[in-house]
Amino acid sequence: MLRNTSPLTAAATAAAIAAVAALGAAGTAAAAPPAAGRTPTCDVSGLRASLSDKGGHQNGMSHEGTVLVLTNTSDRTCALRGYAGLQLEDAQHRAVTTHTTWGSTYFIPDPGKNTLLVRPGGTAEAALAWAHADAPLVVQAGYLRVTPPASRGFLTIPFEKTVTNGDLSVTAFARSIDVS
Repeated sequence: MLRNTSPLTAAATAAAIAAVAALGAAGTAAAAPPAAGRTPTCDVSGLRASLSDKGGHQNGMSHEGTVLVLTNTSDRTCALRGYAGLQLEDAQHRAVTTHTTWGSTYFIPDPGKNTLLVRPGGTAEAALAWAHADAPLVVQAGYLRVTPPASRGFLTIPFEKTVTNGDLSVTAFARSIDVS
């Protein structure tokens, strides 16, 4: 075994250990105040998930779509950037086959990743789409788990849909999704 004890390596090792310790502390201190001038990432404890058709029609060619809405229910502004993690559940809340594609959906182009500052009571939206055609694997969902960007927790909402192959597509969160 080779061992390098040069001061540069020791300093790099100490910096790496400090960085890992800081990450560990950040993971356990989710309630700690953010650094000055930095908006904290939205956490599931301060969010509500829902679905909305927004008065539009996203149906056609065996495809269906809706708008996934995250509402900030906390008393502070928080930040969202990117895509939701999605998991289908059956009627008994058991995870079922799910494949999620990030980007444009059958109906809506992807707005791309942008950091959104979501004020208390404010919302962020993403387009969600799936097919419901005959296939070797058709998943009957009862619920949808929604993991916000940069979160480890998830929110569960009713989603009684038939989903071909368990395939979902979702855009990045945006201020608003136009379904007209």
